[in-house]
Amino acid sequence: MRIMAIDYGDAHTGIAISDPTGLLAGFTTTINAYRPELVVERITALAREHGVEELVLGHPRNMDGTRGPRAEKAESLAELLRSSVGLPVTLWDERRTTIDAHQILFKAGKNARQRKKTVDAVAASLILEGYLTYKKSQNA
Repeated sequence: MRIMAIDYGDAHTGIAISDPTGLLAGFTTTINAYRPELVVERITALAREHGVEELVLGHPRNMDGTRGPRAEKAESLAELLRSSVGLPVTLWDERRTTIDAHQILFKAGKNARQRKKTVDAVAASLILEGYLTYKKSQNA
């Protein structure tokens, strides 16, 4: 079962899609769009193209667990995805994924300009890996 993780942002949305077994992160890309409707349109096309059966959307909560404006935007996108794409959407706690993605890219020797181009896709991969690990532990 292919699962797509989404790291939703104002201008850039990272996408990571698992392999067909649903065990490993595979394909990654970034959607460069400001309008949520365009983001949903591109997510729908990618989901169909890759045979995705489930969506996992990063839910950026504050460090104390409360909801802020970013979490509310993610929740709105989740509703839009549910009604447009027709796949189950799981909100997944993504605290620190973008920070961790920047650190991974920095340690890999990427400069600020190079990191900016790929950080959202790396963050989506981290969301996907966390979710896949969780699913494995639930099935064990």
